[in-house]
Amino acid sequence: MTDTSQSASPGWLGALLGSASFARAFTLVVFATVFSAFAIERIAGRVTYVTIVTGLCVFGAAVMVARRREISLLRLVPTTVVVFVGWAFASIFWSSDSGASFWNWVSLAAIAFLAVVIGHVRDTLQTVRALGDVLRVLLGLSLALELLSGILLDTPFTFLGIQGNLAQLGPVQGMFGTRNLLGFVAVMALITFLIEYRTQSVPPGLSVVSVVLAGGMAALSDSPTVVVLALAVGLAVGALALVRHARPQRRAGLQLALGALVVIGVFVGYAARHPIIALLGAGTDFSMRVELWNFMVDILRQKPVQGFGWFGVWDKQEYPFNAINFWLDTDHATGLNAYFDVALQLGWVGLVLFLALGALALARSWLVAGERRSVVYAWTPLMLVALLVDSMFESFTLTGLGWLMLVLCAVRAGQSRSWRESLGAGGDAGGSGSSAGSRLPHAQGEQGAAG
Repeated sequence: MTDTSQSASPGWLGALLGSASFARAFTLVVFATVFSAFAIERIAGRVTYVTIVTGLCVFGAAVMVARRREISLLRLVPTTVVVFVGWAFASIFWSSDSGASFWNWVSLAAIAFLAVVIGHVRDTLQTVRALGDVLRVLLGLSLALELLSGILLDTPFTFLGIQGNLAQLGPVQGMFGTRNLLGFVAVMALITFLIEYRTQSVPPGLSVVSVVLAGGMAALSDSPTVVVLALAVGLAVGALALVRHARPQRRAGLQLALGALVVIGVFVGYAARHPIIALLGAGTDFSMRVELWNFMVDILRQKPVQGFGWFGVWDKQEYPFNAINFWLDTDHATGLNAYFDVALQLGWVGLVLFLALGALALARSWLVAGERRSVVYAWTPLMLVALLVDSMFESFTLTGLGWLMLVLCAVRAGQSRSWRESLGAGGDAGGSGSSAGSRLPHAQGEQGAAG
C-alpha cells in the first residue's frame, strides 16, 4: 500500500506541474512579481523579493522537468542570450568586486531563466493575456495610489516614491518608483491591450477601459521618453501593416526599403536631435544625459574590450561608478542608456553581443509577424521596438522587468525562426516552438475560460 502511494505521488505532482492551469498561474505570478519589484522591495525589503524570485526559479525548474518531453534542449534558449549571459559571467573575474558582480549575475540569470520558462509553457496569445491581466491590476493600483496621495490625502507617499502630483496632472510615478519607468510600462501595456482587442481575447469593454487606463497613465507620467516610444511604436505598426498587406513576392523588397528608411531615419534623427529635444521640452534632461554618456565613454577607454565587470544597477561605492558620480556631482544608479551601460560594464564585446541579441530577435519576430495571418504575432516585434528604443534613454532592459521582457521576446522569436530549424529535429518543426503542438489543447482551454 505504501509502495503504491509512493509511486503514484510523483505522477500526481508531475500532472500538476505540467498542467495548463499551473503554467498560467506561474506566468501570472512571475509577471506580477517582477513588474512589482520596486513596490515589493520598498514595502517588504529586498530579501523578500529575492526569496520570491528564488522560489519561482525552483518552481520553474520543476515545470521544465515535468514538461521535458515537450521541450528540445537544442531550442531551449537563443544562442545570443546564452553568449551574452556567459560574457557577463566571465566579467566576474576582472571585476573590482567579484562578489557583487557574481550576485548581480545570478539575478540576471534568474530573471532570464523565468523568461525562458514562460516562453516554453505559454504561447504568444497566452503570454499576452497573462501580461495584460497583470498590467491592468498594476496600473489600476498605481492610479488608485496616486488618487489617494495627490487628491484624497494630499500628501506624498515617500516610501513608494509617489510625489502626489495627480492634482497638477503629473508627473506621477505609480507603483514603479519613477515617472520614466511608469511611462515605459504604460507603453508596453498599450501594445498588449491593443493586441488583446484585435484578437478579441477579452471583452471589448474591458479592452477599451484598459487602453484608456494605459494611455492616461502614460500621459500623466509626463515622461519625455513616452512621446518617443509612442512615435516609434506607431511607425512600427504602420510599417508592419504595409508588410502584412503586401503580396508575398513583394515583401522582400519592401522589407529592404523599410530597413533603409530606418537607417536613414536614425541618421536624420541624430542630425536633428537639438530641434527634436527642444520640441519635446527635454533640453535640460538631455544635456545632463549627454554629459553623463560622454564621461562614460571617456572612462571606457581604460578597459575598452572587457569593461569593468557586470553590476547591472550601479554599485555607487565601486569604481568607475563612484568616479562618474563624483566628477559630475550627481547620484546616478544607471547610465540612463542600456547601450552605454553595457559597454561600460562589459566592454565593446558585451555591447556587440547585446546588439546582436536585440537585432536578431527583432528581425526574426518581424519576419514572422509579416508572414503569419494572426495579428497576435505582431506583439513580439512591437514589444521589442519599445524595448530597444527605450534603451537609448534608460537602462531598464538590463535588469528587472525590461530584461525579463527582452529575453522572453528573444525566446519567442527564436521559436519561430532559428538556424536550429535547419537541423530538422522531427518533433521540433512546429512553427511556434518545440512544444506548440502539445500546448494547443491548453490554449483552447484557456480561450474558453476567458470567454
